[in-house]
Amino acid sequence: MPTATKDAVLGSAVELAREAAVEVAENPDHVGEHLGAVTESDRLVSHRFACTAPGYRGWHWTVTLARVPRGRSASVCEAVLLPGDDAVLPQAWVPWAERLRPGDIGPGDVLPFSPDDPRLVPGYVPTGDEEEDRVAIEELALARVRVLSPEGRDRAADRWYASTHGPTAPAALAAAAPCGSCGFLVRLSGSLGTVFGVCANEWSPDDGKVVSVDHGCGAHSETDVEPQPSEWPAPAPSIDELDVEVVARAVPDDAAAAGSGDDAGPADASDAVATDGELAVDAESDPDAAADPVTAPPTDAEPTDRPEADTQPEQ
Repeated sequence: MPTATKDAVLGSAVELAREAAVEVAENPDHVGEHLGAVTESDRLVSHRFACTAPGYRGWHWTVTLARVPRGRSASVCEAVLLPGDDAVLPQAWVPWAERLRPGDIGPGDVLPFSPDDPRLVPGYVPTGDEEEDRVAIEELALARVRVLSPEGRDRAADRWYASTHGPTAPAALAAAAPCGSCGFLVRLSGSLGTVFGVCANEWSPDDGKVVSVDHGCGAHSETDVEPQPSEWPAPAPSIDELDVEVVARAVPDDAAAAGSGDDAGPADASDAVATDGELAVDAESDPDAAADPVTAPPTDAEPTDRPEADTQPEQ
């Protein structure tokens, strides 16, 4: 292949190339010194200028000029920013579908269709037999195009078992009993049900999540906490001094028997009632008082000066 000769017209058009670089850069300060020219082909030369924009160390502006045969004026073909040998480069570009990670999908996001996903295998394929297809599709619900493959099931089991809902989670290590003996565990169907279930306890941090049977938490249905004494001081007793309880006095048996007779008198001499203005006195307790009775003080009901009643002998 013949070597291209230098072109004096294109090689000297440095200012034309700089103007094109400034127009692309939109900031004259980002176009630095002229780094030289490279002859790409006959009547085709590329001029390079240093890039002084922040974050673009080692990059340079490349402006390619050309001219027609026997022409004396240069024309700009293109102006681009290209990396040099010591340029700071980003990581290799990866399609966005491959950059996604679990948890990146948000409302409105849709994953691209993957026809060769190893986690899935074809579902039920109609056989042409109406009765057999009806049982498979209507009764067994096998109308899905693809179902979980053994590889997909194993990958899901490994991922769940190693997550924070497996046996090595801090909550599981501190739990008093595993989820396998909890009444709130709903087992999965199929082979996954031998190791996993769904928590249905609203008080558990794993509510609505798939947990392993050897996982655990503090909301187990069969565990309890040991009662602890209260650290609060005991309250002072409250006594109601204004509350009066009326209690009937019991009557002795001998007094009740003595008072049941018709001729029985007062049980105690002190309970005797004064009659006719005289104060009853217990003769046994005070003989002198019995010999000299004391006249009761006069009252309004009985005046002391009574008129003597006229008495006439009976005839």
